[in-house]
Amino acid sequence: MFKHFLPSAYVKSVLHIKPEQLVENGVKGIITDLDNTLVEWDRADATEDIMAWFEEMRDAGLQITVVSNNHIERVSHFCDPLGIPYICEARKPLKRSFQQAIATLGLPKEQIVMIGDQLMTDVLGANRVGLPVILVVPVASSDAPITKFNRAIERRILARFKRKGLITWED
Repeated sequence: MFKHFLPSAYVKSVLHIKPEQLVENGVKGIITDLDNTLVEWDRADATEDIMAWFEEMRDAGLQITVVSNNHIERVSHFCDPLGIPYICEARKPLKRSFQQAIATLGLPKEQIVMIGDQLMTDVLGANRVGLPVILVVPVASSDAPITKFNRAIERRILARFKRKGLITWED
């Protein structure tokens, strides 16, 4: 069961993910979480760095869809000005929102990668539908109340993975 919480890769920030690396690995589409993956959970708009990252991905021919558990007002306010399709109130880690995002991208799942900051939602959900997933360090050190609960469980799972030698990165 714990294997469903194991990410395919780990980076400190989405800004460390380069389009050349993705394209070399056959990736043509990105599904990304929003809160604490792209920007802080309480930041309404994209930062200049994130806008540049989106542009860099698009320039490389990569398609992007945001999948968020947050409500429509939050997600649409962030995505609409950037012209990025989204799925809100996704109820991750349920499979349905991931399957919708795959359909939105119109690509085989072998050509899609998921990027997120939570094991309990992003990694678990992506693994359940067979998507590779890149785990990022959360952008903010603060979280919404439900996320605080998830983070406590995630710390235990990550510690177990470290003890078993399944992950090798530093905190």
